Amino acid sequence: QVQVVESGGGLVQAGGSLRLSCAASGSIFSVNTMGWYRQAPGKQRELVAAISSDGRTDYADSVKGRFTISGDNAKNMVYLQMNSLKPEDTTVYYCKVNVGGIIRMDYWGKGTSVTVSS
Repeated sequence: QVQVVESGGGLVQAGGSLRLSCAASGSIFSVNTMGWYRQAPGKQRELVAAISSDGRTDYADSVKGRFTISGDNAKNMVYLQMNSLKPEDTTVYYCKVNVGGIIRMDYWGKGTSVTVSS
């Protein structure tokens, strides 16, 4: 089994910054991608940013230029530096880890809450 734990959420004023961390542990033989998603009430979960094991990154248009994803392959960790936060960034952020070779599986954390006040 794989455990995924997020941390770093909290309350910040608009224009401020937060750094989210995600740690994956357990029976991990090969991490393919790690990513951050968010889900506002009544909406579908959406990709915020993702990073592959070879360092390729992908961002949602709404966060490009403000958020930066980075990873530490040796520690199976991924980070999301969030700058210039806006009230519309307020929601729960989830970390997803994709592991495996021929058979790949996704594991999700329980989420960390981010609140941006105006």
